[in-house]
Amino acid sequence: MEFQVFVETIVKALQEKMGADFEIKVTKVIKNNDVRLTGVIMMRQSDRISPTIYLEEPYSQYCKGTTIEEIAERIVALYEAQMHDMNLDMSFFNEFAYVKDRIFHKLINYEQNKELLQDVPHFRWCNLAVVFYYSMEEEQIGKASILIHRNHMEMWNQSPDALYQTAQCNMKRYMPALLVPMQELLNDLTGVRLEEKDVGMYVLTNREKMFGASALLYAEEVGKLAERLDSDLLILPSSVHEVLLLPDGGAQKYDFFCRMVEEVNTTQVEPEEILSYSLYRYSRKKAEIEEIIV
Repeated sequence: MEFQVFVETIVKALQEKMGADFEIKVTKVIKNNDVRLTGVIMMRQSDRISPTIYLEEPYSQYCKGTTIEEIAERIVALYEAQMHDMNLDMSFFNEFAYVKDRIFHKLINYEQNKELLQDVPHFRWCNLAVVFYYSMEEEQIGKASILIHRNHMEMWNQSPDALYQTAQCNMKRYMPALLVPMQELLNDLTGVRLEEKDVGMYVLTNREKMFGASALLYAEEVGKLAERLDSDLLILPSSVHEVLLLPDGGAQKYDFFCRMVEEVNTTQVEPEEILSYSLYRYSRKKAEIEEIIV
């Protein structure tokens, strides 16, 4: 069964299970890096909100032998659990005074998100884009984030510049940059003690290790590391959550690192979490970060 036929079939099965009080809608959602997902929304007329349940994974289960009946039952169970978790009063989100302390920024790929960026306040930074999100942490749902769109900005009567200033303050206060030698992470993962000279790389993220690549926008530690190593720094985009730093060994090594970044993005990083295929450099002379054009 092709995916589109599967979607139509599962909608009919859900409608039968949920009854006439519910309207089952199919929606298309654009995620980071233009990842497009198909979901279903099940709502009564009296409902204000409803979770979007994506169908790509259920389709994979169907292709492996799970029946439509079983998948429909799982979707209904997931809907009921998420509706219970979503029973939150979100009226506070209308007032900037109640959300300003939880507004942060993140870096995403500019070219891969052109359609998304049409509706999202942002700034261009190298070949990336700085966008904003609201970070929430509730007992019922745990941690979650809401991408800030232009309608939010207009509702709050805030400009992109004002959002950036707010996010910068919050990043430094609540998500300070975290710069650690790579061998510390390898030591934790493998239990093998490695000396710094054996690895020579550093990981830059933030304290929450969430969208930590944006620490490049405010981490004073980058310049301090360059001075300590007496070298410009080569910056490798690991994912939207972190970047890798190492002494810049010169242009003769750029092709090697470009291939390494491409391989990691292809084999190790989820499509939504890819930051870039480019290399970057911290220049001590300019005291700024720039894209390397290979």
